[in-house]
Amino acid sequence: MKILFAAPENAWGGFLNLIRTAVPEHHFEATGGFHIQTLEGYDVLIPTMTAITHDILQDCDRLKLIQQCGSGLELVDIAAAVNNNIRVANVPTDISGNADSVAEIGIYMMIGLSRNAQELARSLADKKMGVPQGRALFGRTVGLVGLGGIARALIKRLKTFDVKLIGIKRHDPQAAMQELGLEWVGTADELPRLLQCSDFVMLCLPVTTDSSSLINRNTLKHMKNDAFLINLSRGGLVVRKDLEEALASGQIAGAGLDVFWEEPPDPEDPVFSHNVMATPHIAGSTDNAMQGIVAQVAANIRRVAENKEPLHQFDPQ
Repeated sequence: MKILFAAPENAWGGFLNLIRTAVPEHHFEATGGFHIQTLEGYDVLIPTMTAITHDILQDCDRLKLIQQCGSGLELVDIAAAVNNNIRVANVPTDISGNADSVAEIGIYMMIGLSRNAQELARSLADKKMGVPQGRALFGRTVGLVGLGGIARALIKRLKTFDVKLIGIKRHDPQAAMQELGLEWVGTADELPRLLQCSDFVMLCLPVTTDSSSLINRNTLKHMKNDAFLINLSRGGLVVRKDLEEALASGQIAGAGLDVFWEEPPDPEDPVFSHNVMATPHIAGSTDNAMQGIVAQVAANIRRVAENKEPLHQFDPQ
């Protein structure tokens, strides 16, 4: 089969070479960037961060599967794919090691923001010792918006830091509170309460019609002035200009960002002049996670080649 990787050849730590090695009997090509010129002649598409629209799907003549090398399918026009009899599948974060890796970046950002990593670098450069004073995590409140695989990986690790854990879940919050051992879990309508109580707000939910632009001027005003916002999910959850205003005015103390309103973001964007820790969408990119993702993607490529239904397929019903 011919498989198209819609990204640069060496993206995500050489994922393309890894998957080539796992299923060498198939032919892989990379687009060289996050774009697609044609899908004609390809059996499988790995979209990565490329938008897969109705128009792009018009010239696919034998495409059988759109296989994401992660969990995010928000850029895929799933209805158009289904109408073209194309299967759509992803790799859930909690089976690949991805969620564990993302959780580690989340904690890295919590510690870096609490200890003021930017000021630490300036102190060393200016030969100042003993400053700045940091803030301990002990006793702080961490608000998890979304309680899926990433949030669960965070909960497991954060309990050892003796923080207070609260969350938001759309359905059956009381059951989630008991299952996960959290101090409080509310519904989506109770987001303002979580924001008011949290020292760290961790975004751990997908972008949907309901969650797009969830963090905006109206919701940011509920956060404490010394609180930090950390986005581990998708850039579309946050309104960029509203975040910049909140950082510039001191409405919030800082932000940790692994995902952005556009990718790659402009490195000269003024948002980065504030107290922001940023990583280039690599939270889930570790050796362990990559091995798990490659195994799942390779399994689905083999299944499609054998005319079997792919695993973790999106169900239009």
